[in-house]
Order: sequence, then structure tokens, then C-alpha cells
Amino acid sequence: MHVGGWRYNGGIVSSHSTWDTGTRMAEDYYNILGVTREASQEDIQKAYRALARKYHPDLNPDDATAKKKFQEVQTAFDVLNDSSKRELYDRYGTSFEQMGAGAPQPGRRGGNPFQGGQEFDFSQLFGDQFGGGGMGGFAEMFRQAQQPRGPGRRARAASPTRGADVRFELEIPFNTAITGGEAHVSMPTPTGEIEQVTVKIPAGIEEGKKLRLRGHGEPAPDGGEAGDALITIHIAAHPWFQRKGNNLQVKVPVTVREAAEGAKVDVPTPQGIVSLKIPAGSSSGTRLRIKGQGVSATGKPAGDLFAELQVVLPSKLDEESLELVRKLDARNPLDPRKDLRW
Repeated sequence: MHVGGWRYNGGIVSSHSTWDTGTRMAEDYYNILGVTREASQEDIQKAYRALARKYHPDLNPDDATAKKKFQEVQTAFDVLNDSSKRELYDRYGTSFEQMGAGAPQPGRRGGNPFQGGQEFDFSQLFGDQFGGGGMGGFAEMFRQAQQPRGPGRRARAASPTRGADVRFELEIPFNTAITGGEAHVSMPTPTGEIEQVTVKIPAGIEEGKKLRLRGHGEPAPDGGEAGDALITIHIAAHPWFQRKGNNLQVKVPVTVREAAEGAKVDVPTPQGIVSLKIPAGSSSGTRLRIKGQGVSATGKPAGDLFAELQVVLPSKLDEESLELVRKLDARNPLDPRKDLRW
């Protein structure tokens, strides 16, 4: 039965569009979130995330209407994200709280949208800004919204807001990255001054890793805990050494005689100088393994050091020396490029 644009169904008056009668439905919560009445909870939550990011006052300081729009979005989500509230809203419109108060609703939860249904993590909306100093009073409002309330129960005092984290880039020497040590970072203080902060570098740290300095971030706006400093590590190149996982590679120059006769040469490693035996007849590119002399990262077995030989000729050879080279080549014929192919 239809009564003046309303649909009458077993004593329940309802409508599926914005309607007006003795009690006016001021706003359509579905329209506010931009979803249909058949929208799933996932669709409602997805729409809410997008609109909350769009209209949050702290992200729109120059928009005088942002706060009102944000509150409308929050109110609509409060209702539609709670299945019991949504059912009553679909029947009675915005007066559902009065209309549904007389009858208990199975499975109905409290009016807090953060208690019924899926809990919401507002860091999904605003990233690192939420929980830091950047969200101001609204961040605190959301925290309070998640506190349980009840008859005769006082609202809990708001906990102090934590300060925002700050980020820095730090380049360290190759040697420090392998063996560990200390580095220094210039950081601004709350008073605007610059201070030198000592950073401990763990042995074996890798490129791009982050170190956290507790309490060296921005101060909290209301006397809470300061944020942290997050330092991204970059490692400078070394002229001789390279790192491959926990192994190291080093280029070791040797003379023609050392390569031809064989020899023992000193090679530097992170743990000190070691003696490396060069086999007779070694050529450039020969790789020799020195076990346990690679990267010794905490909690991991030490890697190895691979020495790559590079035979070095004198920069200038006199005629007598060249004649000796010719004789050597004649006495030891060799085709070094026989396997060279495209």
C-alpha cells in the first residue's frame, strides 16, 4: 500500500529515496558516501576511506567547508558501517534511533562505529601523519572514539599525542658498513639549533637499511612522547672491494713474475692482513677463495673473501725487456683467444 509517496508494509513505513513528510529525512547517508543502497560493507568502507582523505580538515586547511563535509561523511559511515543501525536507518530514516529504541535489536552493538563491525585503522587513511603531530585534534577524536562507553561510565582522558617521525639520509664508508662503527648526523632541535647526533652502525649493515633513533623526532604538540628519527643508510663505493651478499670480492694486482713463478702476497681483509698463495702460472682473472674473511653480520655466519688476480705489466719496457718477452712467447706458444666467440 502506498501512502503519499511512502510505502506501507506491515506497520513499517519506509522509503528508498530522499523523502519528506511529518518528519523530514535531512540527508541521505548513501548519497553522502556515494554508494547505492545495495552496497556491501566493503564498498561502504572503501568509499569512506576515500572521502575521509578528501575532506579531512587538517588536509584542507584552506577549505572552510571541509570540516562540515567530513562530519557528514563520518556520521553517514557511523550508521551504514553498523549492520543493525543500517537496517533501522533503511526503515525509519534519520529518526531510526527514536523509532528503534523500544524494541531490542538482535546482535545490535553500541553506537560507536569503531566497536561494531570491523575496527578501523586510521593510518590506512593518512599514513604516518596519523598518530604524529600532523593530525591535531582529529587524531585524538578518533582515539577517543575507540574507547568503550556505557551508562555511568566516564570517558577516558585523552592520552597525549606522539610526535611525528622525521627522516634522514646518511652515507657511510664501505669499511664502516662491513665492520660496524659510528657515524654522525646533523639534526635540528626543537629550538631551531643544529646538534650532532652519534649513530651506532651495526656490522654488516646493507644498503637502504633504516636505523631508528628513539625520541629524536618532532616533539609532541601536547607534551606527549617525541617522535623518532628514521635514518636510511647509503654505502659509499670502495676502490678495490665489492660486496655480494655476505661475501666480499677484492682485486689483487700481481707482477708477471709472481703470476709466473707463484708467490705469497699480503691481502687486506676486514679482520686484518692475510697471506695469500698465488699458484704458479696464474693469469689475470684467476679467483682465489679466502674462507671466513667476508662480512661478519650479527647472528649470521661469516662470508668468504674472493681475491681476483690482476697481472700488471710495467708501464714502459726497454728494448732488451721486449726481446725477452718475444723469446718467452716463442718458447711458450699460446692461443689465448681460441675459445672467444660471439
